[in-house]
Amino acid sequence: MTKLPRWAFVAVGLVVLTTLVLFVTSANGMFVLHPTVRHITIDASQFEYSPSTITVNQGDVVQIQLISDDVTHGFYLDSYGVSTAAPPGHPSSVQFVADRAGTFRFRCSHTCGPLHPFMIGQLTITPASRTNPGPFAASGVLAIAMAIGSIAWTWRSSYRLEAQDA
Repeated sequence: MTKLPRWAFVAVGLVVLTTLVLFVTSANGMFVLHPTVRHITIDASQFEYSPSTITVNQGDVVQIQLISDDVTHGFYLDSYGVSTAAPPGHPSSVQFVADRAGTFRFRCSHTCGPLHPFMIGQLTITPASRTNPGPFAASGVLAIAMAIGSIAWTWRSSYRLEAQDA
């Protein structure tokens, strides 16, 4: 039976460690390196939002300020469970991390009149890509670079030891 060299065990351990780091850093935005904070002001009036369409990048911290001048309006973002209400003259704000790419509707969560059910807006979260790498790309690249460097160093060291023993 052949004995595996020491560097093989270290390499497997580093691959497992890299996989763990990538998993933890991408889990629901737990570790955001440098998030972009998006301040968005939404003016709510019977029976519309202005702006009614918002676009942010995946990983952004979104701070929404809701302003109403006529009656109490609400803001509820589907699939995120984020909500707030703003009485006339009293702005309200809410914050969340846009950690899921896709298109989500937001709607008035406070009955504001006969056309209340039609007071709907749209939030689009663009997925991480080459132009928008998202907050997790740097940690993944760093973990992979560390693993490759460590494997190369360990492999080189083990061959030096084998050469000295011979």
